[in-house]
Amino acid sequence: MPQTTSDEAVERTVTGGAPDDGPPRSLPARLARRVRRTRRVVWLSLLVAASAVAAQWAVMTPPLYFDPYYVWLAARDWPDIPLAQWPFDEVPHQVTRIGLVLPARLVQEVLGDGQAAYFVVAGAGGVAFFVGTYLVVRSLFGDVAGVASAAILLIHPFFTMTNPYGHEITWSTGVMLPDMPGAGLFTIGMAGLVVASRRTGRAQTRMLLAAGVCLGASFLVREFLAFLFLAIPAYLALLRIPWRRNVTVGAPMLAILVLNFVHNQIVWGNPLAGLLSAAEHGGQSRDYVTRELAARSFLRAMHDWNPLGLVFTAALALTIIGWAVTRDRRLALVLVWFFTLAVPLTLFSGVLDPDSISLRAWLQRYWFAVLPALLAGGFGSLILMFRMVPSGLASRLRLRTVVVPVLAVALGGTYAVAAVRAVPELPRDKAWNELRGYLGDHRGITLICADRRLAQTLTFYTRDMWGRPIWRGEIRDFPHYLGQVPRNATEGPMLYTRWRGMESQIGGGWRPSPAEGWTLMWRSSDGVLQLWNPPPAPGD
Repeated sequence: MPQTTSDEAVERTVTGGAPDDGPPRSLPARLARRVRRTRRVVWLSLLVAASAVAAQWAVMTPPLYFDPYYVWLAARDWPDIPLAQWPFDEVPHQVTRIGLVLPARLVQEVLGDGQAAYFVVAGAGGVAFFVGTYLVVRSLFGDVAGVASAAILLIHPFFTMTNPYGHEITWSTGVMLPDMPGAGLFTIGMAGLVVASRRTGRAQTRMLLAAGVCLGASFLVREFLAFLFLAIPAYLALLRIPWRRNVTVGAPMLAILVLNFVHNQIVWGNPLAGLLSAAEHGGQSRDYVTRELAARSFLRAMHDWNPLGLVFTAALALTIIGWAVTRDRRLALVLVWFFTLAVPLTLFSGVLDPDSISLRAWLQRYWFAVLPALLAGGFGSLILMFRMVPSGLASRLRLRTVVVPVLAVALGGTYAVAAVRAVPELPRDKAWNELRGYLGDHRGITLICADRRLAQTLTFYTRDMWGRPIWRGEIRDFPHYLGQVPRNATEGPMLYTRWRGMESQIGGGWRPSPAEGWTLMWRSSDGVLQLWNPPPAPGD
C-alpha cells in the first residue's frame, strides 16, 4: 500500500528501520506496536471507565423504584407513553427525557428488559460522568489532576452510599437517573471546547462540532443543563476561540433540538412536550423551605448529608483564591461554569418563591454537573500557585521532590480511608438475588403483597437477569405513606424491610409481628428482606 512521507517517518520511528525491512511481523509484535502508538489519554480514559464499572459492581444497588422504574417502563413501552395515564402522569418530566429513554430502549432490544440491561444503562451513565471528569480536568491541568479528580469522585460517599435498602445519601452510581449521564455528556463537551482551543482549521472545527453534539445531547438527558448553555460565548471567549465559532458549536446543538421537537410531535403530538413537562414540574415542597434555606442550597447539599462534602466547598474556595492570585483564564472558566448553574438552581429552589419549588437544589445530584469543574479549579489553583514559588526556594525546601509528594500521598490516603469508613455497609443486591432463588424454588406462592417501593424493585427479581420470568404470581402493592396497611395487603405473604435509609416506614412504623399471628416464611441472609405469612383469616 502506498505511504506518505509522514507515514514512513512514523514507521521508522517505531521500528527503527524502513517499513518494508525484514519478514512480516508476528501478531504479538503488531499488537505491541499498536499499544505503543496509542495515546496516553485513551488508556487513562479506559482505566477510568473500567474503574467506574468496578465501582458500580462493588455498590451493586438493585434497580430502584419510582422515577428510575417509570423511566424503565417508558423505555419498554416507547413510543406508547401516554403522559396523562398512570404511572407516567406522576413523572412526565422524567419520561420525556429521550436522551435517557431511547438509549434504554435500545439496550432493552439487545439484552431484554431485565436487570442486565438496567445495569448497562446505569453503567453507561456512570462511565460518561467519571470519564468526562478525567477528560475535562486533564484538558485544563494535566493527566495527574484528571485521574485524581476521577478517583475522588469514584469513592466519594455521594457516589457510594446509593442504596435505600442499606444507607443512602443520594441516588447516583448504579441508578438509572438523568443526573450522572447528563453531567457526563456536558463535561465531555466542555473538554472538547478546551481541546479545540489548542487546534486550528479543520481540526478545531471537528472538535467544536463534537463538543456541540455532546452539549446538545446533555439537554436531552437533563433539561436544566440548558442554563449552562447561556455561557457558551463566555467559555469560547475565555478559551480565546474566535467569536464566529459560536455558530460551529451551536449548529449541532440546534439540530439535536429540532430532532427532539420532531420526536415529541410524533410521539406526544406536541413538539414542546418535554419542555412543558419540565416547566410544570414542581410546586409546594414536602420539605420545609424558606428563602434563606434556599439561598444556602449549595452549602446544604454539600454539608448536610456527609462531612466529605467539604471537599467540594474547599475546591470552590481554592478556585476563587487561585483566580484572585493568578488571574488565570482556566480558573475563570471554572468559576463561570459553576456560577452559571448555581445562580438559577438557587433561585428556582425557593429564593424566588418558597411555595413553588422547581428545582430541589439542596439535593447533591442537582450539582453533579459542576463537581468536575470544582475539582478542576481546586487542583488547578494548587498547581498554578505552586508554580509561583521561586525555583530557588522550591529547591532548597525540596518542595518538588519531597514535600509535595509526601503531602499528596498523606492527603490522598487520609481521604481514601475517610471515604471508605463513611460507608457503614454495602448490602448490594444480595438479599434480592436470594429472594429470586427462593421464588424460583417456591412457585406455588401465587401472591406477594408489598409496599409500592419494594413491589417495583421486586418486578426485576421475579425474572432472570435477561428478563425471562421465573415466578409468575401476582404482586399486590400499596402506597407506603398510608396510615395503616390496607386489609387486602394481608391476604397473602408480605415482603417486608425495615428501611434504614431516608425512606419512611410503612403504615407509620408498622411491622409484621408473631404476636399478631404473622409467621416468618423466609429471610435473607443479611436480614434486609423478609417474607411473612399473614395471620389466618377469622373462621379459617
